[in-house]
Amino acid sequence: MRMRIGLAGVGRIGAFHAKTLSGLDFVDELVVTDVDIEAAKNVADGLGAQVADDVEALLASGLDGFVIATATPGHAPLLRQAIAAGVPTFCEKPVAATLDETITLAELVAASDVPVHVGFQRRFDAGYRRARHAVESGELGFIHTIRANTHDQAPPHASYIPTSGGIFRDCNVHDFDILRFVTGREVSTVYATGANKGADFFAESGDVDTAGALLTLDDGTIVLVSSTRYNGGGHDVRMELHGEKGTIAVGLDHSLAMRSAEAGVDFPRGPQKWSFMERFLPAYRAELTAFADVARGERPSPCTVHDALEAFRIAEACELSRAQRRPVALSEIKGF
Repeated sequence: MRMRIGLAGVGRIGAFHAKTLSGLDFVDELVVTDVDIEAAKNVADGLGAQVADDVEALLASGLDGFVIATATPGHAPLLRQAIAAGVPTFCEKPVAATLDETITLAELVAASDVPVHVGFQRRFDAGYRRARHAVESGELGFIHTIRANTHDQAPPHASYIPTSGGIFRDCNVHDFDILRFVTGREVSTVYATGANKGADFFAESGDVDTAGALLTLDDGTIVLVSSTRYNGGGHDVRMELHGEKGTIAVGLDHSLAMRSAEAGVDFPRGPQKWSFMERFLPAYRAELTAFADVARGERPSPCTVHDALEAFRIAEACELSRAQRRPVALSEIKGF
């Protein structure tokens, strides 16, 4: 089935999604819009796509699916519009900037029959899916320790940080979501901290450029999570699962953004990856292909607004822990 897909937002991730969508076989027509209509026209011209004057016109144009890729403040209102219009929707994370609004949206989606797929692309990465199978099959025995990290090669522009939500909500929320996906468990408690060694604009926004968290899952598994905006060796996203019978690692290949201190070791040989888009390009293609199945009614959403809420709750707990310098139980963070 050929599809007419609409996309709102042609910034960095939006333009990236537009290019990805234009190369997928099931997309017959791609229609884009943006508050900067000239930017939308530039992206459309480069891809042979159409342009809508605004979101209202886009949603009224007979879409089979709608992709929300605007800046974070636009996600919640656009998702509300899409649900009201009855259009199956893919929404980049986060679905909202606050916990309360995320809960409200989870309630709205639960009361609706409009499918919504949230863009946590790691769920479609081959390595993480292999790790999930290793856990589910019992291949590793019981899991006792997990290490997960999101280390950006270079920081974003200073203008991004005030609306990012902070490093736990922006970076580590991906680790929190994929942790739930791979293990099938929930987080029970967190203890988090952070520091600033880089640019002043992080501290000026109340954020940190490097963070760490110790999580305990509901089955007693210990999880060590880290993030930084300054990983000069390359973009480094990994997960290690240490079990009774074995250990498996995601992201342990020759693109690994580190080098050995041991003589004669030629691992990793490179080349390194330098951005999340490069690291997860196949996963981005796979998640948008999966969204087409969701929009056609052929499968349920593989990442729901409720999933996004649960990852957000963990991030919220970590931020509270960092601010108050104490352990925080997830039961302290309201949910739905």
